[in-house]
Amino acid sequence: MSDVLDPDVAAKQARAAHRSRQLLDAAARLMEKAGSEAVSMQALATEAGVSVGLIYRYFGSKDDVLLAVITDVLTQFEAQVPAAIAAAGDDPVRRVAAAFGAYCRVIDSRRHAALLTYRESNALAPDGRRQIKDLELLTIEPLQQAIADGIADGLLVAPHPELVAYNLLLLAHAWALKHWYFERTLDIEAYISAQLALSLRALVAPEHVDDYADLLGAPTPS
Repeated sequence: MSDVLDPDVAAKQARAAHRSRQLLDAAARLMEKAGSEAVSMQALATEAGVSVGLIYRYFGSKDDVLLAVITDVLTQFEAQVPAAIAAAGDDPVRRVAAAFGAYCRVIDSRRHAALLTYRESNALAPDGRRQIKDLELLTIEPLQQAIADGIADGLLVAPHPELVAYNLLLLAHAWALKHWYFERTLDIEAYISAQLALSLRALVAPEHVDDYADLLGAPTPS
């Protein structure tokens, strides 16, 4: 049996994915500006350039839209962070650096949605808030594990891997929270490098500093 997807089915799926992305991006922009309560389905339809009826083909209510906008960030974490860690190789410190970079790049691509995580989560029903918490715990686990591995190998010095992981996650979110300020002097890659250097200087064991000069912004020994 062939695994090749029927071209018509593939095209339909691509159109649906594009439309869903269009709606989520429009909702994130509107809700970040005005708050979810002030955004009607008609306003969302106007912003996205579609009919209200089409929105209801994808989402049953405005609460469903808000939940989808917020969980979209987390599902991107779920996909991209483990992939970045795997691509970084076996070194735990470089795996931590790769994970942080992936977090930041997801935030950069979903800045309006990331802000809604802080501003609008309480507007969700209890089941929605629980879903977000469960996803957050799931998506931070690979970073926590990389930090724990670094500590176990004597490369990192930190008593609480989970605290380090959440500090790094908050730094990633800070790109969205204070983007108006950081964008004056930094692009996303410069932000990643600068924040990594600041964080890892406090974490890398002194005897291994030279091994990570490229990440720490330290001069390479002559």
